[in-house]
Amino acid sequence: MGRNSRGWSIVMRDRLGLDEPLEAIEREVVDGMIARFATDPSPLIPGTAATVRRLAARYPLAIASSAHPDVIAAALRTTGLGPSFRAIAASDEVPHGKPYPDVYLLAAERLAIEPRRCLVVEDSLNGVLAGRAAGMVVALVPNAAVPPAPGTAEAADVILASIDRLDPVEIEATFATRLAGGTGAAADPLGSRG
Repeated sequence: MGRNSRGWSIVMRDRLGLDEPLEAIEREVVDGMIARFATDPSPLIPGTAATVRRLAARYPLAIASSAHPDVIAAALRTTGLGPSFRAIAASDEVPHGKPYPDVYLLAAERLAIEPRRCLVVEDSLNGVLAGRAAGMVVALVPNAAVPPAPGTAEAADVILASIDRLDPVEIEATFATRLAGGTGAAADPLGSRG
């Protein structure tokens, strides 16, 4: 969880005792995932598509993912959510994957939004830790299919029962002082467009 492509390729090689070069392991896994998405669309947590579209109407959205860039692109194609995101950042583009903040900081840079004004939505411990390390407010939406590791809820700022309950205005009000840099409420801390 959280590793970039080189990192998980090393883990696979070592755990499975493979002799293939890392590049071949990476390409085989990435190509397999893309082929799967061609016949079986990328799985979404229930409520994700509607929530993303609702939020994209008001906020600039980005993806900050540990997935390979080609897998991210395939997932966005099969879900039809690509137009909802203004920026994409993959862990392969930065020195360190999650739990380091690098991929979140790159996403914020591409959105031209200060990290402290960003809201991260995560379902894993490494993602929550990365968002916190980036200085962002972190909402945990646990995924029943892949439950988060122990300690994830304690590391998050907000815990939501489901993604469709994501309300940046409510979260903004709760964290207004923090989002404003500790000086009081900012006019638009989460960078809304409307």
